[in-house]
Amino acid sequence: MEIILKYFSQLEAEQRDKLSQLEPLYRVWNDKINLISRKDMDGLYEKHILHSLSIAKVIRFKPGSRILDVGTGGGFPGIPLAIYFPDCEFHLIDSIGKKITVVQDLVNVLNLRNVKTFQTRVEQVKDKYDFIVSRAVTRLPEFVKWTGKNVSPVQRNAMPNGVLYLKGGDLENELLPFRNRSFVFDLSAYFSEPWFETKKVVYVVV
Repeated sequence: MEIILKYFSQLEAEQRDKLSQLEPLYRVWNDKINLISRKDMDGLYEKHILHSLSIAKVIRFKPGSRILDVGTGGGFPGIPLAIYFPDCEFHLIDSIGKKITVVQDLVNVLNLRNVKTFQTRVEQVKDKYDFIVSRAVTRLPEFVKWTGKNVSPVQRNAMPNGVLYLKGGDLENELLPFRNRSFVFDLSAYFSEPWFETKKVVYVVV
């Protein structure tokens, strides 16, 4: 939890409390369902929670914004972002039922009234959102093709609506189809830990 406060010292008491509850909750669930590798559990706050919150370094969602987390898995990046942005609405989806069961339990225990969870594939989602977020569920061109229909034409934030994608490595080829409507934010500019050296937030205007 210390690493979160290192970069987000302005968190309110309720936000700190909810974020501090995540590790024991995930440890209980991880003993039942292998959501996170045991090695990664020891780095939960750095590799999962801070990584999720890196989106908050790139954009501050305005109150009332609607965000769809596609392929949320164990609730990343949606759960940490929902704690950080309590005045925004988050929909978390995954096609695997047992993962959604875990995420819904977290939502219930933490009383996250701004979060709804659904077991579904994004192809079946018809609602519109200000932003689509995800942690590298597939190549970026495919992801944008799947989710572009869900981006709202109504602008609410300072940044145009689109996709915020957490990914690492060489993205040159994946970004070719987007040319002037994609922006890459290196997380090493925000976080000093070596793990973030190759990690990025990719923003695509849709």
